[in-house]
Amino acid sequence: MNLDFSWMAWTWPTAAFFIVIALMLFGMGVWEYASPGGNPRVGVLRFETTRGDRLFLSLLGSAFIHLAWLGLVGPNLWWALALSVVYAVGVFRYV
Repeated sequence: MNLDFSWMAWTWPTAAFFIVIALMLFGMGVWEYASPGGNPRVGVLRFETTRGDRLFLSLLGSAFIHLAWLGLVGPNLWWALALSVVYAVGVFRYV
C-alpha cells in the first residue's frame, strides 16, 4: 500500500494545524472521560450546548474568520488567529 501525500502542501504550518486539532479533540475526550456530561447550559444563543458543541462552534467560526481574513485582508493570518482565539474564548464563556 503506497500512501502518496504529495498532492497536499505539507508545510510546518499545515502539520501544526492538524496536530493542534487532533490535540484539542484528544483533550476534549480526556476531559469528557474525567468529567462526563460537560454541564450542558443555555447561553446567549438560547439553546443548550455542551463542551463538544462549543468546541465545534469555535472551530467552525474560526474557519470562517480565517476565510474572511484571507479574502478581505490578505495572507498574513496572525491577526486572524488572535481574533479566532478571542472568539473561541467568548464561545466557551457565553454560549
